[in-house]
Amino acid sequence: MPEKRPFERLPADVSPINYGLCLKPDLIDFTFEGKLEAAVQVKQATNQIVMNCADIDIITASYAPEGDEEVHATGFNYQNEDEKVTLSFPSTLQKGTGTLKIDFVGELNDKMKGFYRSKYTTPTGDTRYAAVTQFEATDARRAFPCWDEPAIKATFDISLVVPKDRVALSNMNVIDRKPYPDDENLVEVKFARTPIMSTYLVAFVVGEYDFVEARSLDGVLVRVYTPVGKAEQGKFALEVAAKTLPFYKDYFNVPYPLPKIDLIAIADFAAGAMENWGLVTYRETALLIDPKNSCSSSRQWVALVVGHELAHQWFGNLVTMEWWTHLWLNEGFASWIEYLCVDHCFPEYDIWTQFVSADYTRAQELDALDNSHPIEVSVGHPSEVDEIFDAISYSKGASVIRMLHDYIGDEDFRKGMNLYLTKFQQKNAATEDLWESLEKASGKPIAAVMNTWTKQMGFPLIYVEAEQQEDDKVLKLVQKKFCASGPYTGEDFPMWMVPISICTSDDPTCAKMQILMDKPELTLVLKDIKPDQWVKLNLGTVGFYRTQYSPDMLESLIPAIRDLSLPPVDRLGLQNDLFSLARAGIISTVEVLKVMEAFVNEPNYTVWSDLSCNLGILSTLLSHTDFYEEIQVFVKDVFSPIGERLGWDPKPGEGHLDALLRGLVLGKLGKAGHKATLEEARRRFKDHVEGKHMLSADLRSPVYVTILKHGDSTALDTMLKLHKQADMQEEKNRIERVLGAISQPELIQKVLTFALSEEVRPQDTVSVIGGVAGGSKQGRKAAWKFVRDNWEELYNRYQGGFLISRLIKLTVDGFANDKMASEVKAFFESHPAPSAERTVQQCCENILLNAAWLKRDAENIHQYFLQRKAPPAMEFVFGVA
Repeated sequence: MPEKRPFERLPADVSPINYGLCLKPDLIDFTFEGKLEAAVQVKQATNQIVMNCADIDIITASYAPEGDEEVHATGFNYQNEDEKVTLSFPSTLQKGTGTLKIDFVGELNDKMKGFYRSKYTTPTGDTRYAAVTQFEATDARRAFPCWDEPAIKATFDISLVVPKDRVALSNMNVIDRKPYPDDENLVEVKFARTPIMSTYLVAFVVGEYDFVEARSLDGVLVRVYTPVGKAEQGKFALEVAAKTLPFYKDYFNVPYPLPKIDLIAIADFAAGAMENWGLVTYRETALLIDPKNSCSSSRQWVALVVGHELAHQWFGNLVTMEWWTHLWLNEGFASWIEYLCVDHCFPEYDIWTQFVSADYTRAQELDALDNSHPIEVSVGHPSEVDEIFDAISYSKGASVIRMLHDYIGDEDFRKGMNLYLTKFQQKNAATEDLWESLEKASGKPIAAVMNTWTKQMGFPLIYVEAEQQEDDKVLKLVQKKFCASGPYTGEDFPMWMVPISICTSDDPTCAKMQILMDKPELTLVLKDIKPDQWVKLNLGTVGFYRTQYSPDMLESLIPAIRDLSLPPVDRLGLQNDLFSLARAGIISTVEVLKVMEAFVNEPNYTVWSDLSCNLGILSTLLSHTDFYEEIQVFVKDVFSPIGERLGWDPKPGEGHLDALLRGLVLGKLGKAGHKATLEEARRRFKDHVEGKHMLSADLRSPVYVTILKHGDSTALDTMLKLHKQADMQEEKNRIERVLGAISQPELIQKVLTFALSEEVRPQDTVSVIGGVAGGSKQGRKAAWKFVRDNWEELYNRYQGGFLISRLIKLTVDGFANDKMASEVKAFFESHPAPSAERTVQQCCENILLNAAWLKRDAENIHQYFLQRKAPPAMEFVFGVA
């Protein structure tokens, strides 16, 4: 590995108080002119000013001490590697305040970062460009020279010079709009002064948009900006936003501090959304909902993303992390509270059960690797910041906050949050500051407990066995680090402070005992538990640990899955723990397959969704064997009873979760080649394409994937035609994600070529290639070759943002032999991608783990499948078992 360059933060001798910034973007030539007039304070006499600056040319710069004359800078020394510029002055600038003026020019790039251009099509079919921003983490410096560090806060007075027929937006409300003296086609739009804030939260947008608006109960003007002609599609997000602002105001007991908030859909956008203060930007698919053409999962996604970004208006924007090391605080917190908010707006989503499947288990999967990292990572150079926008910061962060909230209790948690937000508003804070506020509010040892979860990587596996002693059960608990590669054998013994809850079959929804496990082993006595009663740890799957039960304890829990007496989130957690123990070689995969068969009566969408994911992982693994067909039979057996119960058409009284479940089950059966499902999918697809009967949005993904998986070039051409005709980005994405299901080699190539074509927006190329890699064994090989062959173009396109990490993970994670791991490692040694370095290491580790799993368990699994098909032995037939 190359030596890390020593990274230095900006010197503290000069700091900004207010930025007066005027920008004039040219939407034809893709450049912009800028004028900065900043009120600054010189804290220590110096003859130079060091600022961040990238891809900007400074034309002139001067400094005028208050009441004195202007001194022109005599040199601009750009340190491009460090994205800094040093302005040198002929004389010393004395302590005190003054005005720094800089005239500069920059380019509206096409890299989806900084001040960039975003391509859109007008309703009449013309191609035009909007000028938009994405500054987090370190790209405000691409729009104007600034002190681009989260702790260097200032106020901003922004004005934009734009064509008079365009919409111009920024963080604050417009206070003045006047003709531009040099050109009658332009106007100068001035925005009100912002509160004290960090540079990464500044934003501006210039383009053509429609909007819908509402006032929230607490009087804030909320607008959702949509592409022209699609205002209708902003209504759902508007409702969510108008409900969410008062919810957070009430939860934190701190009002939203700005007069307005805008939510806007941007065509080319790398992330899901960005929480710029007062002007939140979104991918179109994270904001726009069409009542007729949007599926249930899109609604849910929009609700979560709106909830997430609005939470940041307090947690992140009003109080900001001191440095990127504490990024997890922002993201983990917002990723937790978005669920609280959606649960408040849409109780029928059962969203907390979905949290376990979407965030909790995803984080545990990554965090069991040797190449994971602690939640708190010390970050230096900007290229290292991109790397920590991952499942550890977001999903493990959210999971440990959920555990903490449960441990403290809602009332004290809110008290602590209010203390924290009030104490640090318009300032910066570190992780310790939050612990201190929560400790004050709750009287519990928060810092001591939480440091074990944020400062060391990984999490514990708790082994538990029970012994009946007359009317009591004696439990023995042992904690060890959980490793994806099997039992932990390290020299040191990492230890966690684990809030443990225990329930019994008496009342599966209520903790019989709660205790903080703060040592390696623990013996507990549960009073008055009869021998035939079961005992379960980790009620509600809230604690961030996995549980391994002794064989007889596990045995007694299986009937509680079958008869559904165990709550859904506990059924899910139990199955997921077993699956990961099998993956790690601690138990046999066959054990888990037997447990999976106990889910025949399962009604819950999220439980099925998690089961489905795990069967998908197993299916990918077994695609490397010659009995791949056998697992397809198993999938059909597990899913057909629920498929038959649900049928194809919604029944009266069904809700959101039934729609999600139907889509999941039909897609699974269709892909596995379930005959009746395949025939019905073909019939409905034909009607859809011929315009006889449109498929409902919720059935499109499962039907599309079934048609492609078992289709030929005609099927692919039809799908590509539907893609071209689709007006909604959601429908385009829906098609892009399933194209990889096609299985003929020459058609796979066609899909890969399509991924890089003009037809696919740059941020969506990744999911097309990922879909090919995940679609079939041939697809996996072809996608990896395609990424290597087109590496320069792909890398250049994503310039080290997090999309490059996602691309690598999606492409290579499914391989399962040691040779491939070496090949992947070698490729990235000769084609370095610094921001994806850790992802590459994680992928190589996963490939080796897959190979070991296959070696260890493939034969047993095969035998199990064969024996399931064997005719039952004679004695069973006569009922003499």
